[in-house]
Amino acid sequence: MGAGLEVVLQPLMPDCPLVPWPGPGDILLGLDRAWDNQPPDSPIPPEIAWVHLLSTGVGNFPLANLAGRPLTSSKGAGSPAIAEFCIASMLAFEKQLPGAWISEPPEAWGRAALGGLQAKTLGLIGIGTIGSEVARRALAFDMNVVALRRSGAPADNPAVEISTSLHDVLARSDHVVVAAPATADTYHLLDAAAFGAVKPGVHLVNVARGSLIDQDALLAALDSGRVAMASLDVTDPEPLPAGHWIYSHPRVHLTPHMSWSAPQTLPAMINVFVDNLSRWREGRPLVGVVDVAAGY
Repeated sequence: MGAGLEVVLQPLMPDCPLVPWPGPGDILLGLDRAWDNQPPDSPIPPEIAWVHLLSTGVGNFPLANLAGRPLTSSKGAGSPAIAEFCIASMLAFEKQLPGAWISEPPEAWGRAALGGLQAKTLGLIGIGTIGSEVARRALAFDMNVVALRRSGAPADNPAVEISTSLHDVLARSDHVVVAAPATADTYHLLDAAAFGAVKPGVHLVNVARGSLIDQDALLAALDSGRVAMASLDVTDPEPLPAGHWIYSHPRVHLTPHMSWSAPQTLPAMINVFVDNLSRWREGRPLVGVVDVAAGY
């Protein structure tokens, strides 16, 4: 291929060959999950000059082996879809769906004790692009929104309260949405102590990564009823092995890492890369640059 740019689609499309592209160096294009269960020191070929991940998370990628080369991601592209999924999960919990649906005459017609989102408090663990999109939609339902941000910096939306204390957020929230990146600092962020601090009867939604939750501690919190329901779109590991307790627990709503799915998501992911490809060829700054030291 000479000195031309080669876009490597192997992690995304296993049968796709190298595609020549005239430009400075080679690009590795893929998904973070392509490095699931790979050694953390997996080599990055020396001819790769820039890596772009279509996913938001980069926790599985061997960041230490970039050796100064830029890493970008399509973070934000799936945030609207994920935010809709979070709202849907919260509504399903409050409105007792699908349990409220009937297929035969009930004992009493027109009698119910459903909940609602209005005046409830949403706690956001993470206020990046996903958390911000969830907050915007939650505010439209007249919810109170408090978000964990260790720096204490205000949110872009002034209606979102910022707290620097995880336990403060957990103690006040009726619904907790986990939307923080997976890093060494966030591993098992929700552990036994954290579940001991939650508001009893809380609904937990995880659309981040399974590693943020200590699943043994979650099981204990579910069994005690302290966590009323866990809507999990991510687990640790993924795929979750057959027979795992999460599949059958009555207080778990489990989906197979699909919260990102919507008609507009994949085009949005690709558009970020296409924009960056033009920037790369023209020597302009890239967008969606990952802070390798921070891990997101």
